[in-house]
Amino acid sequence: MKRCRGMTQVADDLRQRTFRYGLRIISLCHKLPDTWQCREIGRQLLRAGMGVPGNYWSACRGRSPAEFIAKLGVAADEAEECVLWLTAIIQSGINHGLETKGLLGEGEELRAILSKSHKTARENRQRKVREAKSSRSQLAKSPSRQITNSPITKSNEALP
Repeated sequence: MKRCRGMTQVADDLRQRTFRYGLRIISLCHKLPDTWQCREIGRQLLRAGMGVPGNYWSACRGRSPAEFIAKLGVAADEAEECVLWLTAIIQSGINHGLETKGLLGEGEELRAILSKSHKTARENRQRKVREAKSSRSQLAKSPSRQITNSPITKSNEALP
């Protein structure tokens, strides 16, 4: 897989990991029994399973910090939904093999990674906004700013 411009190695590794997870989900869905219940669960799992890499990749291409954070949150939600459907498959007895349990474990890990990354990105964005407001506030209160706005300076500007 080609690495995206500007991505860190960690981000690229996660990008590849989410893609491999999606491929494994496709494989499991293909092996589910052909009943109406399994078809419906398989459809839901397939959508969520491919939503993890799809939204993570989209986050990596984000045009703004806000878009990155939003897409990362969606990827975390999709990983959470995969955990739900895989748990249902195992606990209902549809499939409780090692492949399904391995996918559940991987889904839980991806959910934890993406959720923590989303939280960190959101907190960093909020911190930057607070710092920008604080620096603007400090700039407005600075002595040099007060001198340029003083009546003495303004009256001297009017002199020839």
